[in-house]
Amino acid sequence: MAEEKRVTLLRPPPVDPKKSPIENALEVTELGVLGPDIFTNTRQPWHPPGARGIFGGAVIAQCLASAQLTVPNDFLVHSCHCYFLLAGSPSVPILFHVERVRDGRSFATRTVQARQRGRCIFTVTISLVRAGSSAPNQVRHAAPLPEDVTTPAEDWDDEPEDARSSPVQSRGIEVLKANDDTAQPYERKCRQWTRVRGTISAEGGHQAHLNAVAYMSDSYFMGTVARIHRLWRFPFKPEDVDGLPAAQRKRVEDLMRFEGLGTQVEEWKGRPRVGMMVSLDHSIYFHEPQRIKADEWMFTEMESPWAGDGRGVVTQRIFARDGTLLATCVQEGVLRLHEDDEFTEGKAKL
Repeated sequence: MAEEKRVTLLRPPPVDPKKSPIENALEVTELGVLGPDIFTNTRQPWHPPGARGIFGGAVIAQCLASAQLTVPNDFLVHSCHCYFLLAGSPSVPILFHVERVRDGRSFATRTVQARQRGRCIFTVTISLVRAGSSAPNQVRHAAPLPEDVTTPAEDWDDEPEDARSSPVQSRGIEVLKANDDTAQPYERKCRQWTRVRGTISAEGGHQAHLNAVAYMSDSYFMGTVARIHRLWRFPFKPEDVDGLPAAQRKRVEDLMRFEGLGTQVEEWKGRPRVGMMVSLDHSIYFHEPQRIKADEWMFTEMESPWAGDGRGVVTQRIFARDGTLLATCVQEGVLRLHEDDEFTEGKAKL
């Protein structure tokens, strides 16, 4: 019998039950035989259903994991600036080429290129800072956790069935002012509680928590523009939902509820539809890297200050459940409407 097609350079090792699912998913392997500071994905990356390529958060996280292996353990990431160049294939191994741009006493800089078949599909510049290197006298401020939010229970378990295979657990998205017809899109916000499944291992250490947040930062991010403009995102028209088999119709309703879109399909008939949505660039600022615990509930709040010319910009704040502002993220992406749809709501036009 023919050998199964290899989607990684090396045969993946068995999943380590002592590690959380996210640690196994994001593991990278050093390839010293190819040269210094070259790594590869240990396991096949996730390809979201209907997406053009593999999940961008996985590539961000594995680039970060590769870069971290080239600096001392007391250097922690404080910023990543990424560009998505080509859609990544789930059936082709990825090589992560790390360049040691600078090594200073307090800061280190790395660039990482993710390559498939010799082509660069993703590039990131990562800046790291040595823990405890800042001066004792410094200015401090941080945006607070919104007062009107409540942390989910530790045993919360009410996800759509389709989401249960993910290494990340997320509570349904809440869209503020979603039904307020007087609200401008930039006034609406998307909120969500999220954490990784299981417990991150001591072996994975703090770096595993940072990798996990890098992965999670790309979840539901660019979709914020579609939510605040109330765009239909499924690959069929809302008018066709009534004719779907009962089980498929229930899946659509469950996903709509999870995405903060309600379940009344009637409200979406005649609404504009997303024709194309893809990320272009992504930045993460880690404010408190040593306080990040990705296996505990974290709160995210996303909003979009601008959309136009076929693109949109989204910002995201990530808080610990105790109110600590852990990270701020910014993303720009392409968002085009279905060719036979028009869009006139509000002042923003995609």
